[in-house]
Amino acid sequence: MVDLDAVRHNVALLVARASASNAATMVVVKADGYGHGAPGVARAALSAGAGSIGVATLDEAVALRAAGVDAPLLSWLHLPDEDFAAAVAAGVELSVSSREHLAAVLAGARAAGRPVRLHLKADTGLGRNGCRPEEWPGLVDDAAAAVAGGTAEVVAVWSHLAQADEPGHPTQDVQAANLRAAVALVRDRGVDPLVHLANSAATMTRPDLHLDLVRPGIAVYGLDPIAQPADSPLRPAMTLRGRVALVKTVPAGEGVSYGHEWVSAGPRTLALVPLGYADGVPRRMNDGGRMRVRIGAEIRPVAGRVCMDQFVVDCGPPGALAVAVGDPVELFGTGAGGGPTAREWADEIGTIHYEIVTGIRGRVRRTVLGAAGGVA
Repeated sequence: MVDLDAVRHNVALLVARASASNAATMVVVKADGYGHGAPGVARAALSAGAGSIGVATLDEAVALRAAGVDAPLLSWLHLPDEDFAAAVAAGVELSVSSREHLAAVLAGARAAGRPVRLHLKADTGLGRNGCRPEEWPGLVDDAAAAVAGGTAEVVAVWSHLAQADEPGHPTQDVQAANLRAAVALVRDRGVDPLVHLANSAATMTRPDLHLDLVRPGIAVYGLDPIAQPADSPLRPAMTLRGRVALVKTVPAGEGVSYGHEWVSAGPRTLALVPLGYADGVPRRMNDGGRMRVRIGAEIRPVAGRVCMDQFVVDCGPPGALAVAVGDPVELFGTGAGGGPTAREWADEIGTIHYEIVTGIRGRVRRTVLGAAGGVA
């Protein structure tokens, strides 16, 4: 289940923080809205005050345009041999990180018969995408020539932070200084771009890095990049639920699931839930019996290994928990009432909550709450 009212709440909070610094807000909906549904999240974000949308790939951008999202839209991760004409024709703003990449985008603009709106990405210290400082002057010169020739407009210069989820880490200030140097070179060429750097963590903790535009991603979905759920003003938007497919009682000494890592200490009621690692429930989640789910008002442990399609819940001694076929089972959600959260899942298996929510897939059906007009 995806709660778009929670998305609106989170975006309004992020927009308010950015607006206090006179910055605009671009909401990131890459990877199908971090698993929440990109078109619905984009529409909810725009209704809550976001001014633009960001995605990684051309396919994601074109799909949003096809879904009727007509707001300013940036796409930033491409191969130079892609066909950029359709994206330029659809008014998608494009990021470039090399002269080769820029040349391909400009070819797309000529094929589309309209100028492309560019965001020039500088590698300020993440060492990932972005143009290295020694190559930056050449990229800037080519972009300035394209502006003069009418095939491009440089909308922005930008970069991405490496350690914003560690408040106070000195790399943030180093990257900000490197970005200022990159921007100065662009302005020396007579171009005055917007500047953006802040991700979710910096949006929430570093107002001095808001600059002209912030780009929150994970925070939009209610997953705080820094604070624990109980301390965060954000509201998680995704709840993962299954239903009980089978209930049985087993005697003492009964092994459950592959390898019989769990053996009943006494008579136990077991509930079968048809979700597994093919649906995004990590197989490692129950290493050592750590996984908990909610059935009714009770938090119950999972018995044995998570399988490709299913797992088993230990409902206690017979009669301890009234459970029946069809009952809902909450795997993670908002954390209300002590229920499990995506953050707790991530902590259990040594990953981040981004991976948990973007990993929900396969046969899971998405139910959307709070969609305007019932459409997500």
